[in-house]
Amino acid sequence: MADLPRLNNVIRALESGQHALTCFAPAEIGSAVSMSTSKFDACVFEMEHNPWDGRLLRDCLQYMLNRSQIAKAGSLVPPVAPMVRVPVNGVEMAQWQAKQALDMGCYGIVFPHISTVAEAANAVGACRYPRMKNAPLYEPAGIRGDGPTAAARYWGLTNQEYYQKADVWPLNKQGEIFVILQIEDTKGVENLDDMLKNVPGIGAILIGEGDLSQELGYPRQYEHKVVLEWMKRIVDTCKKHNVVVGHPHVETGNAQRIVDEGYRFLMMAPVQSYGHFETAKKITGR
Repeated sequence: MADLPRLNNVIRALESGQHALTCFAPAEIGSAVSMSTSKFDACVFEMEHNPWDGRLLRDCLQYMLNRSQIAKAGSLVPPVAPMVRVPVNGVEMAQWQAKQALDMGCYGIVFPHISTVAEAANAVGACRYPRMKNAPLYEPAGIRGDGPTAAARYWGLTNQEYYQKADVWPLNKQGEIFVILQIEDTKGVENLDDMLKNVPGIGAILIGEGDLSQELGYPRQYEHKVVLEWMKRIVDTCKKHNVVVGHPHVETGNAQRIVDEGYRFLMMAPVQSYGHFETAKKITGR
């Protein structure tokens, strides 16, 4: 089977040593149309705190397709990779929303509230197809159900080509699926070293400083010394294991500090995201 091009621009950026520039987006048709022509590497449709609506997510993915854009580029690579944050918390150990999102054609999943090794393995496994125990790259064991037709069509591939690419990066260097685990509590911070040591296939760790600051007693005080100290523990642990660390609230005022601290998966705040994008782009050299 011929080599296929890299389809996920978040992975493309990270592989080349660059920062990935992304944005949360509401799962709405107008938002999807706007995101389709933006300069972000990816957009993450926010469906943790918004209702889970599989039909709406499917429609958003379709509205991100721009026939003129595809024709001019002459490429299957979506300029902006659609991803989604699912509503299931790590402790709930569910997989069905990730399965449905991947079967629609999403290129990445954000799993909120991951606090243990078992929860991390469950999240990554939800994005992988099962294989025999003696197969290469067996762990973490895949639990995704087989139903590739719609996703393969969305990616512009045959089913067999899709199987070749539908695995998690960086565990599988050919994989196009990007798994993002959110660390949002002190238990998760304390267990992060074990997660990164024992669960391959994590694309990035995304800090959830909203919930973390709430637990620490300083809700939404993102610049508070105590909150920053706990966030630094996450960054330092990710650096130790050479795993990408992400920040979900990058703005013009904090972008330089965030980049200097070592964050590489940068998510712009929803309000005025394009202004924040230009600042982040200048600072990172994108």
